[in-house]
Amino acid sequence: MASCKPSSTTIEVTNKGDFERQEMVEVPTSDMGLDADKTYVLQDSEGKEVEYQLTHDARLIFLVDFGANESKVYTFSEGKPADVARIAEGKVYPNRVDDIAWENDRIAFRAYGPALQANKERAYGYDVWVKRVSEPVVDMRYANELNPETTAKIAALKAEGKTAEAEELYHSVSYHVDHGNGLDCYKVGPTLGGGASALLVNDAIVYPYCYKECKILDNGPLRFSAKLTYCETDIDGDKVTEVRVITLDKGNQLNKTVVEYKGLSKEMTVVAGPVCHTENGGEYEANLLNGYVAYADPTDNPDNGNGTIYVGAAFPVLDDARLVLFDEAEAADRGANGHVLGYMTYKPDEKLTYYWGGGWSKWGFNSFEEWSAYMNKAAKRVKTPISICVD
Repeated sequence: MASCKPSSTTIEVTNKGDFERQEMVEVPTSDMGLDADKTYVLQDSEGKEVEYQLTHDARLIFLVDFGANESKVYTFSEGKPADVARIAEGKVYPNRVDDIAWENDRIAFRAYGPALQANKERAYGYDVWVKRVSEPVVDMRYANELNPETTAKIAALKAEGKTAEAEELYHSVSYHVDHGNGLDCYKVGPTLGGGASALLVNDAIVYPYCYKECKILDNGPLRFSAKLTYCETDIDGDKVTEVRVITLDKGNQLNKTVVEYKGLSKEMTVVAGPVCHTENGGEYEANLLNGYVAYADPTDNPDNGNGTIYVGAAFPVLDDARLVLFDEAEAADRGANGHVLGYMTYKPDEKLTYYWGGGWSKWGFNSFEEWSAYMNKAAKRVKTPISICVD
């Protein structure tokens, strides 16, 4: 029997905002009548092939640069597509206490897993790994840092009293040193790190621990996404399980995160935002009107010339935004001064969406003003979604 499915689909996308933007457009494939036995090519109005990805949740995604109020038309038709370079990717590293780490062409992140929690190390928030090359670097960093032969040699040198040689070898492979592609110089500790979410109970943050289960949903080429499930927590008598779906797309400094608190029976406040280390300086902004928070973090070893890490979060709906400082005892315990937080209302049986991420003074952001402008535009983007028409 001949297929009744259309041989091509026309997709018109429109930026309804009065500002330029780069956006990963998402089109439900249920609107397109795709044949699973065929391959397809995406082309712009001039016939130029456009990179795309089909995601785990049945969406066609592709990256578009828009002018203010601009519309563009694409055609999705049968054909053999060109190979697409894998830009957004990640994996779980059991050999590094179950870290899950992921990246795109701009930035990298990680979240901590059950093996770290079993060690009783308190590391609640997201880590930010800066990079200054567009190709993937995370897997290579772990391979160098965790190489068993190198680790054994370092231990042997220390045992022989050759401390300087051991340190030199360690620094030659450590991801805490910039070898030309960036490094890990962000301090998380027992805080929300780069912008983790948490319930607020009696004005106190209920810090999430390491994830319990992880499922990678998309692994490139243009989008990485993963589902993290956390351990059950007692919240005022409710047995609550937090579930997060984190998505990072090519070209974006920010992760989209959808949070659900299963088992929660009443409306509660959720906070999210980066930790502050104001003892080393650092500017911040809590912009309730425009819906974002931003912070310039001086890193945990500023004397090494590692620059400034910019972190922040953007919110479709925001109840409050402010700097919240720890008291003296908590500051000493957490190794930080506080958080710049956005406050959101979570309703039972619903899902809450926000965006968080970072940038670097050595890769695209020359000042805190530039980072604040990026966060401001990010907040405008999430409040002004792209219009999509499929024919």
